[in-house]
Order: sequence, then structure tokens, then C-alpha cells
Amino acid sequence: MEIIPAIDIIDGKCVRLTQGDYHQKKEYASDPVEVAKKFEAAGIQRLHLVDLDGAKVKRIVNKDVLKGICQATSLKVDFGGGVQSDADISLAFHLGARQVTGGSIAVKNPDLFTQWLHTYGGDRLILGADARDRKIAISGWQETTAMDLIDFIKDYHEKGIQYVICTDVAKDGLLQGPSLELYKEIIEEIPGINLIASGGVATMQDLEELEKVGVHGTIIGKAFYEGKISLAELSTFIQK
Repeated sequence: MEIIPAIDIIDGKCVRLTQGDYHQKKEYASDPVEVAKKFEAAGIQRLHLVDLDGAKVKRIVNKDVLKGICQATSLKVDFGGGVQSDADISLAFHLGARQVTGGSIAVKNPDLFTQWLHTYGGDRLILGADARDRKIAISGWQETTAMDLIDFIKDYHEKGIQYVICTDVAKDGLLQGPSLELYKEIIEEIPGINLIASGGVATMQDLEELEKVGVHGTIIGKAFYEGKISLAELSTFIQK
């Protein structure tokens, strides 16, 4: 199982939101590039980078952070937030992103997202499948659709998507444990999907349990920034 730390960006700084609420913002570091270097030094190979400013205005804003991290480290960066056009996805890859995550765009403009899938390949795009009560949530979780989570993932998997990040909105930022049963069901229902779990991780035991479930990777955010899980612990987990 891959350990994938998250760096969320507002005004060029490393922050975390609680439940996607921009009013519940906490700043953790003024230099995201330095944070990324620490992850790399611990043996981590991947990074989930989210442009929260971009997500708000629906275009990439924090270009310099993406470029800086890609130039200063060898981390495989998956980038999301504000990628809503051909120009944006092209820019993200040009700046060094290895993969691009699309959530709201996959719901609101499925034709464009499917076109990207054909253009860039199923290994370069990640489907962002955020859910509230098993229904797809979009637009920074402000809007819950009528779309069933598993049907949504299954449809895009049939079109060629290989990777999906699934966040249970009810768990995000609360440090109360991940949605193990939900992830187990997705893996059973959609064989071959590389499922990346996101939301709720609070302890090393959570990571052990997610690994048993069979997820491809797990995103770590608040648990690291709040000191619940240390870099040393993550490094040991990766090496075992």
C-alpha cells in the first residue's frame, strides 16, 4: 500500500480544511516545497497536491507551488483543484504533475473528462469520487448529487479509469478512522480498480487495517500535520 501525504494550498501556503470548509482553515507551513522535501527524505514517493484556491475559481492558481515541488523533488505528484479545461490539464502536466485528479469535472462535464481519458490514458488521470451517504458530492462538497458512488466509479472504470481517490466526506478531517467497510465494498464490486482511500486516518493502526482491506494507497493529511502520525512511523511502515 502506498502512503500518499496530502499538501493542500491556499495563498501558496500549506493548510488543512475541516470537512472542506474554507472557514475552518488551519495553516501548517509557509513553504510547501520544504514540506515535500521532508516527505521525500522519509522515503515517500507520491504526493497528493490540491490547489484549494484553484478549486474555488475553477482554474489553476498555485502554479509556482506545483512547479517548485516537481523541480525540487522526485515525488510523483498527483494534482487536483481547478483543473476544468484543456488548457489547465495541459498546464498541470507541463509543470510536472505525474497525474491529475478530476472530481467535479467528471460529474459536470463527463464528455470532456472522458476525452482526457482517451488523450492522456487511464494511468495519468485519477477519478475523484467524494461521497456523502454513498452519493457523489461535488463543488468542494457543497453539493450532493443523486449519483450512487459505486455506479459512478464502475462507469468510469469501464471507460478506462485505473485509479480512484474515494473520500467519505463525513470522515474527512475528524481523525475518527476511515470508512473500511465502504472501501472493502468498492474493491469487491469493482475488481482491478486501484482504490486510494482518503479521510479519517488518525493512527498507524488505521493504516494497517486499510492495508488489510486491500486499498492501493492511502492519503494522509491531518493526522500527520497534527502530530498523530510521525514521519518516522511512516518511514518504518514503508520499509517493512
